[in-house]
Amino acid sequence: MDFLGYKNKRVIVSGCFSGMGEATARLLVELGAQVHGIDYKETTLDLASFNQVDLRDPAAIDAAIARIGGKVDALFNCAGLPQTAPALDVMKVNYAGTRRVTERVLPLMSAGGAIASISSTGGLGWSRRMPVLMQLLSIDNYDDAIKWCEEHPEDVKEGYTLSKEAIIVWTMLSSQRFIKQGVRINCTLPSPTQTPMMSHFESATPLSVIDAFTLPTARRSTPEEQAGALVLLNSAGAGFINGVALPVDGGFMGGLTTGQIDLGKIMSR
Repeated sequence: MDFLGYKNKRVIVSGCFSGMGEATARLLVELGAQVHGIDYKETTLDLASFNQVDLRDPAAIDAAIARIGGKVDALFNCAGLPQTAPALDVMKVNYAGTRRVTERVLPLMSAGGAIASISSTGGLGWSRRMPVLMQLLSIDNYDDAIKWCEEHPEDVKEGYTLSKEAIIVWTMLSSQRFIKQGVRINCTLPSPTQTPMMSHFESATPLSVIDAFTLPTARRSTPEEQAGALVLLNSAGAGFINGVALPVDGGFMGGLTTGQIDLGKIMSR
């Protein structure tokens, strides 16, 4: 029984070179999907096609999606930069580029299509910054969105937190519009995951803070564990899940919500 429904489906994975994106692309190939990858670095996976794309370049995004063309059944937005990269680059890749890819793929989708993006538990503060986020999200032009970021450095800061908060709220907003053409959109909130990007987080964040986000499991997740959640969200088996920010954190959110994990106390030690 093909419960997930990926056999012979045509999918795009953005960020297929390493980490969660690579694990996602590999799993989709194993499930029988026709996988088209896009990334800044070339993948070693045997995919249906690969397009080298810099998500900081909207014209390159447009050209890559045009080359893929045809009907697309699912999109996986896995590309991202850590907070050690320049703040504007982080906003371009993690938010503006991800949104651009999605908007260019959406016309290639029909009813039953699905989109899943990677946000982060680092974006949990989105509800406290809704006025700022709504300003940014109301701008539907890539260049104008980056101009807004340039003009609001006090809101952008290192770029990572705002970009992940933006993906969460943008997912919720878009779900109401996309579903009218039968396309679902969701995102995941991974806890710290042992990917090549983790070394960048370790260089910019105290280990005690990273470890606090690994409770209650006391370990980091694997790229494969995160890929499973993404693949599930875009599958036929999740056909009525829409507009959800899904924690993939080993129970961190549950502990935080019920007061069993006191993040402030842990991080102050």
